Amino acid sequence: MVKNTSNHSMERVLLQIALDLNARTPTTQHYQKLVDALQQVLPCDACVLLILNHQQQLIPVAMNGLSNEVLGRSFLPELHPRLSIILESRQPVRFPEDSTLPDPFDGYLSHDPHHKIDVHACMGCSLYVEDTLVGVLTLDAQASGAFDDIEDSTIETFASLAAGIVRNISLFEALNKANYQQKSINKLLIDEARIRGGQLVGISPQIKQLLLNIKMVAQSNYAVLISGETGTGKELVAHRVHAKSLRSDKPMIYVNCAALPESIAESELFGHVKGAFTGAHAHRAGKFELADGGTIFLDEIGELPLLLQAKLLRVIQQGEVQRVGADKNSLIDVRIIAATNRDLDKEVTEGRFRSDLFHRLNVFPILVPPLRDREGDIPVLIGHILDTIRTQFQLKILHIHPKALQQLEQQPWLGNVRELEHTLMRAGLRAMQEQAKVIEWHHFHADLSMNQVESTLASSNQAASTLLPIEPTPMRSAVEAYQKQLIAHALQQSGGVWSKAAEFLQMDRGNLYKMGKKLGL
Repeated sequence: MVKNTSNHSMERVLLQIALDLNARTPTTQHYQKLVDALQQVLPCDACVLLILNHQQQLIPVAMNGLSNEVLGRSFLPELHPRLSIILESRQPVRFPEDSTLPDPFDGYLSHDPHHKIDVHACMGCSLYVEDTLVGVLTLDAQASGAFDDIEDSTIETFASLAAGIVRNISLFEALNKANYQQKSINKLLIDEARIRGGQLVGISPQIKQLLLNIKMVAQSNYAVLISGETGTGKELVAHRVHAKSLRSDKPMIYVNCAALPESIAESELFGHVKGAFTGAHAHRAGKFELADGGTIFLDEIGELPLLLQAKLLRVIQQGEVQRVGADKNSLIDVRIIAATNRDLDKEVTEGRFRSDLFHRLNVFPILVPPLRDREGDIPVLIGHILDTIRTQFQLKILHIHPKALQQLEQQPWLGNVRELEHTLMRAGLRAMQEQAKVIEWHHFHADLSMNQVESTLASSNQAASTLLPIEPTPMRSAVEAYQKQLIAHALQQSGGVWSKAAEFLQMDRGNLYKMGKKLGL
């Protein structure tokens, strides 16, 4: 019947799955156990269990025999006719070998390094929890006629077990959340799929720990300080903390502290009354008042001037704000989430950040790991990004060559996920311009040529060495000398126009002019 496995062996495998479901707390690991067992007893090269989310997308939750790139993807049934046909049937569906319908997993077999192998045998079965459609189970094989001897009842048995796992996981989650939520099984599945399909993509232990930390702190009112390098996804973490919190139905107000001009920063944060200063023609609520009852996200908190740090500390301590020019304070209930790419411990030591404010913000620290430390996440992220590119440009096929993937995994990715995303998008555009269906390593050369990287590093080291003093020099004078040189360079690049030089250095024109005047420029 299947892989020279006796009916007795099949019964033993199914019995073990049933015992696991009854004896152990249901988790998403049961999905993978089911898929592993299915591949043990059925002659398939690949099998996938996909859950249908609220956007009617099929999300892979367990698989065998396919590239990890698949885990980063979502599948719209209308773009994949075979999946659509399986979803529409309550019975197992077998596709003829001469079917012209494309298989969604062609080129994704894990032992197919060139993305060229097509499957020849394909079948699948829809999953129902009572009368609710929740997903599909698919089987693929290279060998012709691989599934001819498999009875429909065998596939239906595995599909029923998969639906049972979905039901058990949903019921277990419902019991855990019964104190504060009333959700049906369907709603739980929708929420789980929505979270799974978010931008925090990855399967590494580091990402799992990050998600655990978010879950741990989300439903408290503790202040959260998110730290990490540029491009790691700190803002995504902040959004997820808010979305999982008890304040999720209230606003999360975003503030970019690095973009707050000093002259109006206090008004932006705390508001002002009419006539408080020139141009204040009406009362205006600040960001903290707008966030009342919800969350305020202070991005790049390390860039906040010391004077504003003191005023922010007062707001946190007293739970009230005073608009500029106002005589009375207003009580607020705001949860604070802050983010920085700076080492605030060092900033405190060097006097650039208040220690009392740091300790107020650092109640629950969350470190977002750099991409280079996330084990095995690059293929999954690439699959997710390619899925976005395919959807954006309405492409049915766009893969990445294994050699290119291998090279990408070896890059340092100093710009982290953001750099990976932008680099892959540019390479995808170059491949599309050549009408290629596979992104090759040469499509990345403009961004990631190793010679270019080495040359850039060498020139950077050489430039840095010319700025370093040879003789003992006071830190302040060395920094001022470099600032003077940098501003002079920006003015030269901008034709002597201060506003353009400020844009070049990405800072406020007034602040740049004051700095230049202080340095004698």
